[in-house]
Amino acid sequence: MHIVQFHHVRLPVFKYGGGERIVVWLCQGLVERGHQVTLLAPRGSRIAGVRVVEVSPAEVLSPGFDLRRYVTERVDIMHYHCPLDYPPPGVPSVWTLQGNMGGRRADARTICVSQDHARRHGTDAFVRNGARLDEYEFRAVKGDYDLFLARLHSVKGWQVAIAAAKRCRVRLVLAGGWRPSLSRYVKFVGQVGGAQKRELLAGARCLWMPVRWEDPCPVNILEALASGTPIIGSPRGSLPELVSRDTGGLGASLEELVALRGRLAEWDPHACRARAERSFSHLVMADEYVRMYRSVLETGALPPGRPTP
Repeated sequence: MHIVQFHHVRLPVFKYGGGERIVVWLCQGLVERGHQVTLLAPRGSRIAGVRVVEVSPAEVLSPGFDLRRYVTERVDIMHYHCPLDYPPPGVPSVWTLQGNMGGRRADARTICVSQDHARRHGTDAFVRNGARLDEYEFRAVKGDYDLFLARLHSVKGWQVAIAAAKRCRVRLVLAGGWRPSLSRYVKFVGQVGGAQKRELLAGARCLWMPVRWEDPCPVNILEALASGTPIIGSPRGSLPELVSRDTGGLGASLEELVALRGRLAEWDPHACRARAERSFSHLVMADEYVRMYRSVLETGALPPGRPTP
């Protein structure tokens, strides 16, 4: 199958950019599964093992876009990673929604990124994000710190993580954009990427994700599981689908989160890694997208997503 992917941001991105990393891993996973992939992306984009064609995003997103100007071979399907307002003529197309649309319903071409995400947007078509596991270091023996790794926005719950760390009297490493006012329990390291990020994820005793919004499918949870790091979070959005009983716990209040921190010894790093390998790898994600593509080509409609085992 020849699949054309499109993203409007230069790839790869560094440090931030979970959605952008998903596009990179999907392209690589499809190639590893034997498919032909052409990525249309802005100037300067480069992905190992993937054919990249530099384009102007404004042109691709305009009505009347002529795909043949950039791709002369036969194309089976085109996959956008941004809203698809003007489908390319003559080519079946889909698009992935990574964020939330504020109550608006998904259209027939939309693929969401979790079961909860799809339900809230009036569809049952979803493919959960998957991480390239060989980019992360699994470590069973952890360091002396907990980790918060996300945007320092109130919806991500960083203040809740700090409050819980203080209550538990444990060291918390806070990684993300913007510098907050901290205490002696919290070490701020700013935005991280590459080796520093791998080291933080692998060495952390747990990842705090007490989100205060309906998070569609956060990549940092998948990265933590790949690193053998359990999750303490809130039962919102996709988190109940991602975090199983043997890989972490979910609490709705500060008191529940503090109590969960006391159960850290119950969660096995090997179970975390096994869950990532079974359900959240880039190859599992690629296989699910291929199932979506084939259904569109054979029936004209997206199929329902599959529940997490």
